[in-house]
Amino acid sequence: MEKAEGRNETLVMDFILLGFGNAPELQPPLFLLFLLIYIVTMVGNILIIMLVVVDQHLHSPMYFFLGNLACLEISYTSTILPRLLASLLSGDGTISVKGCLVQNYFFGMIATTENLLLAAMSYDRYLAICNPLRYAALMNGRVCFQLVAGSWVCSFLVVGTLNDFLFPLTFCGSKDIDHFFCEFSSMRKLFCDDTQTLQLALFTVAAIGTLVPLMLTLTSYIYIITAILRISSTTGRQKAFSTCSSHLMVVTIFYMSLMTVYVFPTSNTPKVLHKIFSLFFTVLTPMINPIIYTLRNKEVKESLRKTVLKWVAFRNRHRILKGKV
Repeated sequence: MEKAEGRNETLVMDFILLGFGNAPELQPPLFLLFLLIYIVTMVGNILIIMLVVVDQHLHSPMYFFLGNLACLEISYTSTILPRLLASLLSGDGTISVKGCLVQNYFFGMIATTENLLLAAMSYDRYLAICNPLRYAALMNGRVCFQLVAGSWVCSFLVVGTLNDFLFPLTFCGSKDIDHFFCEFSSMRKLFCDDTQTLQLALFTVAAIGTLVPLMLTLTSYIYIITAILRISSTTGRQKAFSTCSSHLMVVTIFYMSLMTVYVFPTSNTPKVLHKIFSLFFTVLTPMINPIIYTLRNKEVKESLRKTVLKWVAFRNRHRILKGKV
């Protein structure tokens, strides 16, 4: 095999994702748990997309963003969980270097896109509550499309550019990555080359990509809460707050777990806690989001109720017709 230049260590051609440990007795229950989470996540987010597409009452900017968020959550969980499930099922955590870098790329791109999309959704709620008379003109279909497309394109270009510098690098020494998926902070100790400049660039971009959308979101909600508190009637305040409470819960869960892992990590933090907090924003948040939006949003609940009733009526008619034949 090839040798790393200047170092007496063999080049690494594949990695071993250690996941949640080597205890064989834990693999079957973990497999079933994550399989259930994956199924619930896929069903919940696909249901949100179907409701937004089918129901005319949900053809508004807020639900357009919600449908795109559901697409993003499907992509997010599909980047990580299928590989984790295969590893738990086979007991083999081996992944090629290229496969690991590709997973890291999609993880970074989707995470950055979600940051930007959540900021766009908070701006939408700001316009709806603080500037309701001009909302339809300011947040029209063209603007909605530009915000969503801009989030994806910006993430693709920024993360793609950084990964162009990451792919040519070589790895040597240990093959073990003490995580359940490939992400840069767990891989950086395995580089053969000096990557301090690249690490600084990645940290700077990650900080900007996280903190700037977060500050925009916080600014929007400061104006939103101020506007809600100025409403004289209790009913009016409750109605205004109900339109953004679901999004606020999603933003809080996402950013608290994300910042705990990447913005405020400490060397004394146990690795298992790092993995648990990573689970929150990579696996649990995509599953929880459809539940939050369904349970806390009257329009979505009503749309779901009508869809279920239509489906039951269709099944009954089909059964009756089948019986006559």
